[in-house]
Amino acid sequence: MDKEIQQLVEMGATVAQARAALQKHKDVMQAAERIFDGSYDHLLDADGDIRMESSEAPPAPSKARMITPDEDEDAGGMLGDEEDDDDDGDFEYYDSDDDVKPDGGANHANADPYAGIFFSKDRREEVIEVEEEPETTLVLDVNEEAQLMTQGQWMKGCPEGSEQSFLFSLYHELGEGECRCPHGCGSTISRQKRDFFPLFRMFSTYVKHLQNIVPRTCAKCRKQFCFACGEPVDSTQPATADSTDCLFHCPTLQGVILGVGLTMLEKMFVQQTQDPSNPSASNTKGGKRRNADPAPFPADLDDDDDDDGYYPPPTHGKKAKLGTGYAGDIREDTSGQIEALAAQRSKDEKLAKLLASIRVYLPSVRRPGGPKTSDYLVHPTALAHLRRRFNFVGSQLLRNDSLADMSDRSVLYIELFDWLETISCHEALASMMAMPIMVVTSVKTVPSRKSPRGSPRVRERTTIYEGSSGPRELLEAIVIQAQAAVKGLEGPKLNEPMVEMTEEEKRMTSDEKGKTKDTGRTQSEENTKMLKFCHRIIDTADAIDRSLAETKGDAFLHRLRASLPKILGGAEQSMSKVRAGVTEEDTVKAYVEWANCVRFEYCDLTIPPSDAPGQGNNDDESPHFKFFYNNEARMLANADIPKRSLAIAKELAVLTTNLPVDWNSSIFLRVDESRVDVIKVLITGPEGTPYYNGCYLFDVFLGPSYNQSPPSVKYMTTNGGKFRFNPNLYADGKVCLSLLGTWSGPGWVSGKSTLLQVLISIQSMILCEEPYLNEPGWANSGGTPQSRAYSANVRRMVVKTAMLGNLKNPPEPFEDVIRTHFRLKAKSIIAQLDNWLAIDDGKSITDGGYGGKISVAAGSSNGFQADVEEMKRLLTQLQLEEHATQ
Repeated sequence: MDKEIQQLVEMGATVAQARAALQKHKDVMQAAERIFDGSYDHLLDADGDIRMESSEAPPAPSKARMITPDEDEDAGGMLGDEEDDDDDGDFEYYDSDDDVKPDGGANHANADPYAGIFFSKDRREEVIEVEEEPETTLVLDVNEEAQLMTQGQWMKGCPEGSEQSFLFSLYHELGEGECRCPHGCGSTISRQKRDFFPLFRMFSTYVKHLQNIVPRTCAKCRKQFCFACGEPVDSTQPATADSTDCLFHCPTLQGVILGVGLTMLEKMFVQQTQDPSNPSASNTKGGKRRNADPAPFPADLDDDDDDDGYYPPPTHGKKAKLGTGYAGDIREDTSGQIEALAAQRSKDEKLAKLLASIRVYLPSVRRPGGPKTSDYLVHPTALAHLRRRFNFVGSQLLRNDSLADMSDRSVLYIELFDWLETISCHEALASMMAMPIMVVTSVKTVPSRKSPRGSPRVRERTTIYEGSSGPRELLEAIVIQAQAAVKGLEGPKLNEPMVEMTEEEKRMTSDEKGKTKDTGRTQSEENTKMLKFCHRIIDTADAIDRSLAETKGDAFLHRLRASLPKILGGAEQSMSKVRAGVTEEDTVKAYVEWANCVRFEYCDLTIPPSDAPGQGNNDDESPHFKFFYNNEARMLANADIPKRSLAIAKELAVLTTNLPVDWNSSIFLRVDESRVDVIKVLITGPEGTPYYNGCYLFDVFLGPSYNQSPPSVKYMTTNGGKFRFNPNLYADGKVCLSLLGTWSGPGWVSGKSTLLQVLISIQSMILCEEPYLNEPGWANSGGTPQSRAYSANVRRMVVKTAMLGNLKNPPEPFEDVIRTHFRLKAKSIIAQLDNWLAIDDGKSITDGGYGGKISVAAGSSNGFQADVEEMKRLLTQLQLEEHATQ
C-alpha cells in the first residue's frame, strides 16, 4: 500500500487523498482518476508530512528492464520498485549552494518551481528491450484482420523506469484484465488484446472500432459504463452530433489511443523514409551512425537476423561535402523529377492527414467547442507516447536543413507546428518542449532464452539511449533559417523621401498594425509562399514561448531560451571571452562551441558618411561599404529583383546553420545587417596542409543575376597584392574555381549550385595538402622536390600574412574571431610553428608567382625564424591576457 500511496503523491495527491482513494478503488490508476476529478478535494492532509525527494543529486540509475511475457508474475514488484527512479527522467538536480535554488518560502507567488532543476542532455540509459512475434486476428465488429500490438512493441523506446511502469500497467489492464460492472451487480467482462491493441491499416478504422466497443450496457443490470475505465456513463446527458464523444470519457482511452495512433504514425514514417524510391532515404548499413542524430527508438522487424534494420536510419545523416569545384556543367536527366515531387507530396499528405487525425485526441484545454473530460485528466502514459514516438517523427522533420524543402512540404510541416503548439499549451505536456530527446546510440542483441514449445519467440536487445536536442531547440534552428530568409526576401530598405503623414494616414497605419507588412517590393507567387511559410515558423515559436510562460512561468522560459542556438548581431555580447580548457579535449570542445556560436552573424559593414568617398555629393545617398565590390553593391541599392531575393533568402537560410566548424578548419561568415547581398567570409586553414590555422579573408557579392549566375568572390589575404598563396589564388585576389566560371571544367548550375558549395570547395580543394598540384601542368608532381619547396614557401607566406599579419592588424569585421581563434589554439599553434621551422628549407620567401621555377636563394636568415618567434610571442601574450582576466 505504501508504494501505491507514494505513486499517487508523486502524481500530485496528498497522503490522505491517496489512502482514501486506494481503500475504495484498490487500483492506482482508478484512484488517480477519482482524486483528480475532485472526488477527494474535501480531505485535508492530516496524516503528517509527505515524504519528499532528497535535494541531493539522485544516485546513478540502475539498468532499466522491460518486462518479458515470462515475467508477468513479477510485474507487481516492478511497478513499485521503479517509482523510486527520478520523477522526470531529463531533470538533473543542483547540489551546489552557488546555484539558483527555489525561494526558501519568502515569496511563493514569485518562486520558480523549476529553479532547482535543469534539463540536461548529458544522460545515458541502458535498457533491455523485448520483441515478441506479433499475432494476427480478425476483428469482427469492423470485419478486418489486424496485427495485435505486443507488449514489447508497446513499451519499446522508453528508457524511463517510471514511464515503463505506467505503460506496463495500462497494457495489462486493457489487454487481459477484467472489467467489472461499476453498478454493483457483480457482472464482469473480460478484456482481450484485440479490444484495444489492434493495428489496422487505417487509423479511422481503429477509431470506429473503439466507438463500437467502448460504450457498454451491462447484460445483467442494463446500465451503461465505459469498457476502458470501467466507470459509469451518464446516460442522462443529451446526445451530441459528434459520434466520437465517447472516446473522450476518460484518460485511459486517451493513453491507449495516443499509443496506438502514434505507433501507426511511426510505422508509416519509417516505411516512407526507408522506401528505396525515396531519394532522402539513406542506407546506414555497414557505416557509422552519427551520435548527434540517431534514431530515437527501434522500428518493427520481420527478419530476425537483420539487426541493422532494427532502427530506422536517420533522414538527416552525415552530410557529404557539398563542393568539389566541379558542380557540373552537364545536362541532367530530370525526367523523373516531377514524378518524384508528386510522390513526396502524396506521402506528406498522408502523414499530415494521420497527424491531424491523432491530434484530435491530444489533451487540449483550448479545444474548439470546449474541453472534454480527458483534456483535464491527462493519462501518465500520454507524455511517454509523445516523447518516444512523436519526438521521433518530429525530430527527424525538424532536422531538415533545407528551408526550401520544408516550404515545398508545408502541408506536413504546418501540421507538425500545430502539434507543437498544442503540446506547449497543456501544463502536463509543456515541459516536453524543453526535455532532451533520448535517442538510440547502440544496440546489442542479448542471447535469447529458449521459449516453451508452441509459444511465441522472444528476442531481447540491450539498447543504449543518450540525450539529444529537445523539440524547442530543434525548432530554433529552423527559426534562425526563417528569420534569415525573411531578411533576404524583404531586401534592403528603399530610399524614400520623408514626408509628414496626415492625421488620416497615421490612423490607417495604426489600424494596420499586426497585418502583413508592405515593403513596397514586388513579390512573386513563389516569394510570397516562402515568406508566408517563414512567418508561420516564427509565429509557431512565439506561440510556444507564450504558452510555456503561461504554463511553466517566465523563469522557466528564460532558462530555456538562454540555452537555444542564436545568431548574434554586431551589437550583441561578444563570444570572445570563451576560455581554453585545462585539457586538450576541453579546449577542443570550447573552441567548437564558440565557433558554432559565431560562425554566422549580421553586422554593419558600411562606411560612416564622414569617411565615405565623395561624401559631399548629395545626389547619391546610398551607403558605401568596407568591401571590394562596393561600387557594384551601391548600384543595386534600390534594386527589386524577386528571383534574386528568393535565391538569397534560400542561401542565407542554409548558411545560418550549416557552415562547417571544427577544431581543424572552420568557415565564418558576416552579412551586412541592411544589405544581405554584401558578405565577408573568413576560412581557417585545414589541418595537414601548409595553410593550417591561417586566416583567409574573402569578399563575396551576390550580384543582380544571382543565382542564375555564380557569386563574385575576391580573395583579400594577399599581403597588399604581393603574395600568391596558391595556383588558384592570385595576388590580385582572383579565385580560380570552375564553380565561379574562372576555371575550366564543370561550372555553376543555375538554381542548384550554392555559395556554400563555393566556400567548401575553397576550403577543401584550394587550401589543400599539396597546392603545387593545383596547377594543371604539375598535377602529376606529387611529392617532388618542387612540390615540397612550393609548400615550404606557402608556409612562410602563411605565417607572415595569414597568421602574424592578421593577428597584428585584424581585418574587419573579424577581429574577435581572429584573436579568439589564435588564443584558444595558442598551445597547438606554437607546436605547429616549431615543426614548420624545423622542416623549413631555408630558402627566401617568394611571391608565389610562376615562371616554372621558385627562387633558390640559399641561407638560413630568410626571415622565417623571426616571423615564427614574433608569432609565438603574440600567442603567449594572448594566453597571459586570458589568465589575467580569470
